[in-house]
Amino acid sequence: MKTWVVFQLLLKHVKRLANENLALFGPRISPSSHSISKQNYQNGNFSVVKRHGLPITPYAPAMLSHCHCFCSVIQLFDEMPQRYIHGREIHFELVDYIKLCLKKPKIVTATVAHCAALKIGALAHLPTSTSLLTIYSKAGDFTSSKGLFDEIQNRDAIAWNAIVAASLENKCYRIAMDFFDKMIKAQTGFDSTTLLLIVSASLHMKNFDQGRAIHCVSIKSGMLVDISLGNALVDMYAKCGDLSSSECLYEEIECKDAVSWNSIMRGSLYNRHPEKALCYFKRMSFSEETADNVSLCCAISASSSLGELSFGQSVHGLGIKLGYKSHVSVANSLISLYSQCEDIKAAETLFREIALKDIVSWNAMMEGFASNGKIKEVFDLLVQMQKVGFFQPDIVTLITLLPLCAELMLSREGRTIHGYAIRRQMISDHVMLLNSLIGMYSKCNLVEKAELLFNSTAEKDTVSWNAMISGYSHNRYSEEAQNLFTEMLRWGPNCSSSTVFAILSSCNSLNINSIHFGKSVHCWQLKSGFLNHILLINILMHMYINCGDLTASFSILHENSALADIASWNTLIVGCVRCDHFREALETFNLMRQEPPLNYDSITLVSALSACANLELFNLGKSLHGLTVKSPLGSDTRVQNSLITMYDRCRDINSAKVVFKFFSTPNLCSWNCMISALSHNRESREALELFLNLQFEPNEITIIGVLSACTQIGVLRHGKQVHAHVFRTCIQDNSFISAALIDLYSNCGRLDTALQVFRHAKEKSESAWNSMISAYGYHGKGEKAIKLFHEMCESGARVSKSTFVSLLSACSHSGLVNQGLWFYECMLERYGVQPETEHQVYVVDMLGRSGRLDEAYEFAKGCDSSGVWGALLSACNYHGELKLGKKIAQYLFQLEPQNVGHYISLSNMYVAAGSWKDATELRQSIQDLGLRKTAGYSLVDVGL
Repeated sequence: MKTWVVFQLLLKHVKRLANENLALFGPRISPSSHSISKQNYQNGNFSVVKRHGLPITPYAPAMLSHCHCFCSVIQLFDEMPQRYIHGREIHFELVDYIKLCLKKPKIVTATVAHCAALKIGALAHLPTSTSLLTIYSKAGDFTSSKGLFDEIQNRDAIAWNAIVAASLENKCYRIAMDFFDKMIKAQTGFDSTTLLLIVSASLHMKNFDQGRAIHCVSIKSGMLVDISLGNALVDMYAKCGDLSSSECLYEEIECKDAVSWNSIMRGSLYNRHPEKALCYFKRMSFSEETADNVSLCCAISASSSLGELSFGQSVHGLGIKLGYKSHVSVANSLISLYSQCEDIKAAETLFREIALKDIVSWNAMMEGFASNGKIKEVFDLLVQMQKVGFFQPDIVTLITLLPLCAELMLSREGRTIHGYAIRRQMISDHVMLLNSLIGMYSKCNLVEKAELLFNSTAEKDTVSWNAMISGYSHNRYSEEAQNLFTEMLRWGPNCSSSTVFAILSSCNSLNINSIHFGKSVHCWQLKSGFLNHILLINILMHMYINCGDLTASFSILHENSALADIASWNTLIVGCVRCDHFREALETFNLMRQEPPLNYDSITLVSALSACANLELFNLGKSLHGLTVKSPLGSDTRVQNSLITMYDRCRDINSAKVVFKFFSTPNLCSWNCMISALSHNRESREALELFLNLQFEPNEITIIGVLSACTQIGVLRHGKQVHAHVFRTCIQDNSFISAALIDLYSNCGRLDTALQVFRHAKEKSESAWNSMISAYGYHGKGEKAIKLFHEMCESGARVSKSTFVSLLSACSHSGLVNQGLWFYECMLERYGVQPETEHQVYVVDMLGRSGRLDEAYEFAKGCDSSGVWGALLSACNYHGELKLGKKIAQYLFQLEPQNVGHYISLSNMYVAAGSWKDATELRQSIQDLGLRKTAGYSLVDVGL
């Protein structure tokens, strides 16, 4: 019943349209005209229309069901009285009306024209029916196009071409191919336009074989002389990845037009050969054809890909000369060129000069700002675009902004973009936007939101799965990443190389489950054929290094030595350095240098220098310095920074100063390295002076270095000023800065302020706990240090060797010998910390301070460190134990003959015992050896 009511309303609407638009073709329809009866409507009974006494087959039911208004118009014209009309006059008027409809195709106007054609019998005229078919297609009513085509009796090539074109226009590529097959079987014949349309269909279907077949047909039929067909084939070969065939066909075209040149240039760019695109553009410049906006865009895009700013500027000048200065597509390409070549001012100037900007202009400028680090300008431009009112952010805009939010961890802005996409209903139709949102939430450490978005979306592709797996791995949700990978293998789409990168990143611990899963992924790679690329081999080696299996990593490199490149060797060297396998890193570097085709780069040298610094291999470090001077890498900022750190660790501060003095382009990291080196080598005053001359805005690392220098010389006044700067820049929550402030205040006698800093720290790192425990120890509050240690364990903080150094030091300074010995005995068994030299020194120190020298001596027998024996010698000096002290001193003279402190300690023991002769002889030996004691000094901070 409802359908009948709707039909009656449509019928009235069509009557009104007929009165307004068809006055040329017959009398106006009065309101009292007969309607279609309900029974006839339900039975689908439509009368036969007669034109000039000739019966016409009724219109196809499929077409009628698609548009009720069209059905009613047929019935109306059937019921209207016929009258004699001059056919030629009405035909011309109908043709004019159809031409008007073709300019602005709409279903209603197409229906009216169709009714008029039925009325005057013009459907038998092929051009008229073909034009109507085209109008329906352009209006999006492909069903009516097919229905009308089925009614055409004597179809010619133009009619077949029209229905094939309609199929293409409505993205029905398979149907277009089917019509072409029917056309061949009907033996109607075809022309170059037909082949041009089928080439387009083959391209959209990625049917390369079909395209080659059409090429053969074109040659056989002699239709390849049609330049449009030749251009289409050139484009088809290029888009199918066969650039060589595209180039061969292009060279065979005798009379090339601008489209020919544009096709081959776009094909070269499509196949990632921008240098070829520029060559063709240069050839075009010397030909008779003049470059148009497409040619200029291709040349600019190629220049951008190659970083050829000067050539791009020449193209810019040519565009101005040819009158394309204000053409928006050329301007957009130039914005991308200047942005990519880091001339953002030129890009912005060009953007402001565009009179009629489109959405691409805004997106290109935002992408340019983002790629040049101008984050504030990106969001300002976004606001400006919305204020203008002509454009709103589209998918490209959002996909440009989301990676920026992810990189800078702008979660608030990212959520705002997500809300905008929801309001605009963009997410359900664009999987790329979904993937960008998942990546943004994952990198902003909001993995729960990324997981919710992933699980709530039905349409996922491989990138979606990869993004979620990578998000889990990035946030150390290793188990979840591995479970999702298993689910992807079972239900998800086919894996890609990015899947391998994402899942192997989750295997990053010494846990036995991690290495087992990594090995299973390795087996899966072998079975699935994902080990045919060197990048996948490198990430696999990196996984084994992270899991502590260096042997497997070296075996993989040996098995794939034919594919290995610099990145492969760097993967091993960097991995060994990060996992504290410094000697293995240097051995790998030596093996790398023995490979003739390979050469080291800045990453290799930085890693090798880092290994030397950690092992304090001064001579080898100097050799590497000489190696850098001989190569162009000597001016690399990262290499120079590593040299400063290496000399710092090797206690050669003068060489570090020389490197810093002759810096080519120092950055903030360079200044931080030098300040840290000065502070580490007790050149605290120079560190403060260097900080005062800092040419950059200090960051957290700078602050830590300066606070360390203030701590060493006890300058509380400067330390407070740095503390105030920390509050002004809102970096007081940094756990390492909190630890440095605790050290500063405790060493300067302000234990209360140190405790206040510790308690107000939002996130207490391991270093902050250690610093506070050590502070209690320095102030003789060992029991509070022990209590704080237990509080640290209860909080879940990781206990390390530095923690026990601070704890044993506190026990030693407070005389808590038994507690200190208990902690030393159980540190490995209960806390998993291996005792090292620093711990042994404090055990000997606490035993020596309490007078238990025999126990200290028995303990020291199992140690080879000079530090342990030096602490025992100091204890003997303190308690006046000359006999044992002399024995220990003779042993230390053999271990460290250049350490003047051991000689001074024994000399003081001789003096205390009244043995002046022995003391005098020892002093003379010190002078004969050329040893000198470092002069002591006192500091007084005189402030205003």
